[in-house]
Amino acid sequence: MSAFDPTLHLPDDLLERIRERAAVHDRENTFPQQDLDELRDAGYLSILVPRERGGAGLGLAEAAVLQQRLASAAPATALAINMHLVWTGVAKVFSDRGVPGLEFVQEGAAAGDVFAFGISEGGNDLVLFGSDTDALPQSDGGYAFTGTKIFTSLAPVWTKLGLHGLDTTSADAPKLVFAFVGRTDAVVTSDDWDTLGMRGTQSRTTRLNGAVAAPEHVVRRIDPGPNPDPIVFGIFSVFEILLASVYTGIARRGLDLAVGAAKGRRSKKTGTTYSQDPDIRWRIADMALAYDALPPQIAALAADVDEKADHGARWFTLLSGLKHRAVVMAKQVVDDAMLVAGGGSYFSSNELSRLYRDVLAGMFHPSDPESAHATAASAWLGPVEG
Repeated sequence: MSAFDPTLHLPDDLLERIRERAAVHDRENTFPQQDLDELRDAGYLSILVPRERGGAGLGLAEAAVLQQRLASAAPATALAINMHLVWTGVAKVFSDRGVPGLEFVQEGAAAGDVFAFGISEGGNDLVLFGSDTDALPQSDGGYAFTGTKIFTSLAPVWTKLGLHGLDTTSADAPKLVFAFVGRTDAVVTSDDWDTLGMRGTQSRTTRLNGAVAAPEHVVRRIDPGPNPDPIVFGIFSVFEILLASVYTGIARRGLDLAVGAAKGRRSKKTGTTYSQDPDIRWRIADMALAYDALPPQIAALAADVDEKADHGARWFTLLSGLKHRAVVMAKQVVDDAMLVAGGGSYFSSNELSRLYRDVLAGMFHPSDPESAHATAASAWLGPVEG
């Protein structure tokens, strides 16, 4: 990791162009198409694809560093790209462990396909362990999916949607089916993304009306509920680590902006910059102490995934805890950054105002605070009796 240079995959000039466009997409509630185009041209969509399949061959630990860097420029762009990287990351988890079935994801990403994440459903707190979407088996081994997915990032641009549904009709039912569908008339995307923050992700509602996954794109059929299958571990591990990376990147930007504001603001009372004010210094130190804990945690857990470490049942506590800590830390850092920057940060044109709204999205991603705490409690105390 010491030799890894993130600027080789995300150059400073590209990052600055993305940063300049972020406010426009937030204000106009538009998808950052130019960001996607430039990132694709730079090979960013295939950073987790092995070299022999046309990618950069990076590990999850290196991708996490890049996503922190991208999020510091444009949180919504980073979060949208995250969902594509989740599937290429799951494909890497599979290939690293000798599990076949997701080679087409790696080859597609290298060829320019954009993969979206169609797992979230309104009111479904089972998330990976259940689905309200109907998965109807077809005579050729494929599946037709009918249901509604929410928070489908990359909605205007994806070419393949990875999703799950419940097969209730096969002889061995019920089975959770994980598969990929393309854009057809059976997939309807609503233009309903008008949110407080993370507006550039355009994470719209997706309605499936018998959308068919070909047999070769049906990846897994597993029992509902907690499951040690590689698809569950792959999604959960990559999703949580990359989410933690995005929110940690937001925190870093908030900290940098706070430092700049403290050095640039001058007190009428003392005649010195606010960087000399003991209260401001304490607040920024507190922000730094909170932020500094997260990048090493992300690096360690991501490396453990890359190196196939065996944490057993502890994996889910470690991963959900990482995401939870990153989101809580990032929100607190941005809150404090606004206090350091003063009243100017309250204007919607101020970058900190946008970060303040963007960071709030973190609480809605799995694992939410309740789930993270329940997982930790079960790990340390055992399951609830009765």
